[in-house]
Amino acid sequence: MSQPTSKLSRRTLFGAASTAGAVAAVASLIPTVIAEPPSAVAALKPAPEKGGGYSLSEHVKQYYRTTRV
Repeated sequence: MSQPTSKLSRRTLFGAASTAGAVAAVASLIPTVIAEPPSAVAALKPAPEKGGGYSLSEHVKQYYRTTRV
């Protein structure tokens, strides 16, 4: 009687294991996606409807201090 041949050979098993290892190595090198914090524009006050949106903020005060002669 002849023995049934198996489609799973040692060569196939080691090939699949090395492929899985290579895929895992590449996956570990791919940088993870980091969610960006909400933009600063969204945190600003809405623009006034009739203009006049100027406000003296710390940033503006610092600018005026640096422009003094």
